[in-house]
Amino acid sequence: MTEKSNNSLNTGEIKLPDTPVLVLGGNGGYWLTSDGEISQTSFEEAAIRVVKQPPLLVHRLNIARRLGIHPFPAFDLLELFAFAFPAQQCLPTVRGVAQALNLEATPDTEGQTLLLFDAAHSILRYLTSLSDKKRMEASVIAMTMGQAGWNWAPAVLAALGHPGSRDRFGGLDAWRNLAEWADYAPEPPPDDIAVSEIEARERLKEMLGSKSETRPQQADFSALTSHAFTPRDQAEAPKLVLAEAGTGTGKTLGYIAPASLWAEKNGAAVWISTYTKNLQRQIDDELNRLYQNPEEKAEKAVIRKGRENYLCLLNFEEALQGGAAARSEQIVLGLVARWISATRDGDMVGGDFPSWLPGLEGRSRIMKLADRRGECIYSACPHYRKCFIEKSSRKARKADIVIANHALVMINGATRPDDPNLPKRYVFDEGHHLFDAADSAFSAHLTGLETAELRRWIAGSDAGRKSRMRGLENRIGDLIGDDEKGAEALQKAMRAARKLPTEGWLTRVRDGAPNGPMEEFLSLIRSQVLARCHQPDSPYSIECTIGDILPELAKAADKLDKALAGLAAPMTTLGKILLVRLDEEAEELDSATRHRIDAAVQGITRRVTMNVAPWRTMLKELESLTPDGFVDWFAIERIGGREIDLGYYRSYVDPTVPFAETILKKAHGAVITSATLRDNHDGEDSWQAADMRTGAHNMVLPPMRSHFASPFDFAEQTRVIVVTDVRRDHMKEVSAAYRELFLASGGGALGLFTAIWRLRAVHENIKGPLAAAGFDLYAQHQDALDTSTLVDIFREEENSILLGTDAVRDGVDVPGRALRLLVFDRLPWPRPDIKHKARKKAFGGSKYDDKLTRLKLKQAYGRLLRRENDFGVFVMLDSMMPSRLASAFPPEVEIQRLGLKDAIALTRNFISEKEQGLKKISLDNKD
Repeated sequence: MTEKSNNSLNTGEIKLPDTPVLVLGGNGGYWLTSDGEISQTSFEEAAIRVVKQPPLLVHRLNIARRLGIHPFPAFDLLELFAFAFPAQQCLPTVRGVAQALNLEATPDTEGQTLLLFDAAHSILRYLTSLSDKKRMEASVIAMTMGQAGWNWAPAVLAALGHPGSRDRFGGLDAWRNLAEWADYAPEPPPDDIAVSEIEARERLKEMLGSKSETRPQQADFSALTSHAFTPRDQAEAPKLVLAEAGTGTGKTLGYIAPASLWAEKNGAAVWISTYTKNLQRQIDDELNRLYQNPEEKAEKAVIRKGRENYLCLLNFEEALQGGAAARSEQIVLGLVARWISATRDGDMVGGDFPSWLPGLEGRSRIMKLADRRGECIYSACPHYRKCFIEKSSRKARKADIVIANHALVMINGATRPDDPNLPKRYVFDEGHHLFDAADSAFSAHLTGLETAELRRWIAGSDAGRKSRMRGLENRIGDLIGDDEKGAEALQKAMRAARKLPTEGWLTRVRDGAPNGPMEEFLSLIRSQVLARCHQPDSPYSIECTIGDILPELAKAADKLDKALAGLAAPMTTLGKILLVRLDEEAEELDSATRHRIDAAVQGITRRVTMNVAPWRTMLKELESLTPDGFVDWFAIERIGGREIDLGYYRSYVDPTVPFAETILKKAHGAVITSATLRDNHDGEDSWQAADMRTGAHNMVLPPMRSHFASPFDFAEQTRVIVVTDVRRDHMKEVSAAYRELFLASGGGALGLFTAIWRLRAVHENIKGPLAAAGFDLYAQHQDALDTSTLVDIFREEENSILLGTDAVRDGVDVPGRALRLLVFDRLPWPRPDIKHKARKKAFGGSKYDDKLTRLKLKQAYGRLLRRENDFGVFVMLDSMMPSRLASAFPPEVEIQRLGLKDAIALTRNFISEKEQGLKKISLDNKD
């Protein structure tokens, strides 16, 4: 190697590790040795061999799970990719890595071993091409990771040249190079200039461009939604639009058109809210049509999520304290440091942080770096002016479009009811999920986990963690200053908080040795649930009603209420003292301190009003009837037979009531849209379900409603089959049906399940035969991959098969032939728990169950057609499907009840016919 200059790094060279390459196929492991020989072994042999010598592979944890062994050391190509290309995405498969590197992918497993070798070579070659500055930054981090045992370090350092000097943090202090956010003057109050139907249509036309095909439904949809962007006529009566837009309507651009126009005209943001993070990403992509200049888009549009989604720089620095923590942590922190230097916005969940990295390196080790515990110290933080969360918040104040989610919108409304800066215009996409989102946001859980978290937030960790982990005293003690009353209130709050559960509370409660009033209360709840539930030994969560409580429980509740009263009083005093300081020292406080005090007041107020106050109300009403409009129950929460939490729960029977009060009535206009708002079974009253699920029935004035039919020909493009001769509770029969239907479709299939145990049983029964036939099978709860990554893989690999539950049904958006068959194991009836029983009684009895089930079927069926040329078969393996559920499907689609043999033949023939038709169209277009 030769020196480029005195200050230059040495020229890099490529030194691949001398180790075999491993790719798992359907019938075993395929190996490429360092001298170029390819061989095949069984899974059992592969499991033995990987332990003897670390192989080069993709996603070692998923391979370990497939081999049925514990994680083992390996040269994981995903780690090398994450280091070399921070904040860039790739699918965690051999073909996914190859595509990200612009290498020609191959479905042949044997060929993939060579492809994996080429991919490693390509990444290292890229590292040799970095500029001197970037090579120096990367090499220092690689040196630190290498000293911690990162096995890629020698190859990376060889490609980068010599590492240069090291500093205190070993190059991991990535925050040093981040830009600071700038302060802006407060925004003036927004105007209220209307957007007309004609203007909305014209803006839509501009975004689509002159070459785009005209879609009348999309233009009409855009015109309708413009009515939400006109001035309201009376207080608490927003201009509300309910718009059901069938698949293929193009509703995203349809509502962006009037929303962006209103924002430009009036100098205020429109908040577009979704239920899933996947749709947030899709909307962000669609905004490229509006903002073609990336710099303009960065200024005009921002994605907002809860604080727990973003990396906290102070958490990251604290993880580095004392020589970058434990050696094993340095590898993880090195990869995160590389990402910090390249990320768009610091979003670790659904942003540009690789979705597979937490699973690869240990989810808890990475997600503890996010701001998950409400511990922010704002301007007292040394990284405050570089904070990703503050940058996002400030960008949102200046943006035209804010892409948020239902949970964040509802928490903002509930905790800041009098904030004049709350949005005045909303678009709620995935509006069919508003009921469930409101249920999560406005319920009250007096549980062990919730109260232990409150103790930790106030009094700090009992594990001796540093800095703000010590609680309120460390975070706001300096804001109280010399105020004796404030200091006394702070100490009282901390003493009162220590009566709440601390670490080990669940073990003590289980062992009958509770410590403190909350643990005593939980111990008695546990006894009542175990005594009165129908299946106390169930591996799933169990519950019981509140009525006729154990005699000792009333005394324990009174004791706990007094303890919570002793906490609420000093907390309330603290909030008032801080508010007084804001008022009395208005001329002296700098803006950063004002913001910090305001945030502290919000945090305290939120916990008193959203936690302590509802808990105390519940305790006082424990011996009386549950108030009208609410449902109460006791429960022990379990996952896989392991208890994780227990307590006293309360929900609104209709959670759209608080949603309407805190969000809709405060807004001036809102669009609520989805492809599945109505229940077609109701005929003329088909909007009744939409009104009930969205909160529209709580409004003074009725909404403007309209349905926009899908442009797709459902009768021509889909088939719906109910299989009549498979017994749904015989898992061997169900598994055989899945297997044969998947083989008939040639992959491109989604299997949906109503219970995790059913998914696991089918997965175990079909994985071998499908692998032998050459199909890649992926499964939620089985593969060491998160749901969004599984969906991404399924979307890209056209002949793969994915098994999943509700999260897959609601979150999957797979256009093209990658999804051509959808198989449901049985009807997705609502789980008959205590909360559902109360709602069933309030909303129409068995008709309510039918309504919910039809909406789930409608949502699942809608996954099949996403683009004009899509096609697919929907199969229900439940012969008990009643005819009253048929309206979940388009009326022009015939539901065929067939035996399994005929269902398989129809599936094979229909898909083959459609694929031949598409091939002919493709050939004709080429000619």
